[in-house]
Order: sequence, then C-alpha cells, then structure tokens
Amino acid sequence: MRHLQAYTVEEVAEILHVGRDKVYYLLRTGQLRSLKIGKLRRITDQHLAALIEALEEGNTTP
Repeated sequence: MRHLQAYTVEEVAEILHVGRDKVYYLLRTGQLRSLKIGKLRRITDQHLAALIEALEEGNTTP
C-alpha cells in the first residue's frame, strides 16, 4: 500500500502560498478536488498534483 498524504485547507493554502479563501474558491469551482470525512475536508497530494497539472496545461485559472 502506498503512503497517501492528506492536507487541511489551511495547509494547502500554505503550500500554494495563497489565502484560505482562494483554496475554498478552487474547491467550490471544482478546480481542486477533496475528500469529505464527516465535517472535515481533506485534500490529498493526488488532488494537488491534478490541480498543478491542469494549471500548467492552462486548463484552469486560479
């Protein structure tokens, strides 16, 4: 089994050097996917990689 990292919205904001509101915007618009565990929202390293790949290809605007 491979190791999977899951981040909070705040951690993703720090990683991307953006504000929490921007991360919530990306989630709301479907540009960034996440997992919902109860009331908690977690963003995996795979979700982040997909967002970055889409941004590099010009398929989305942050």
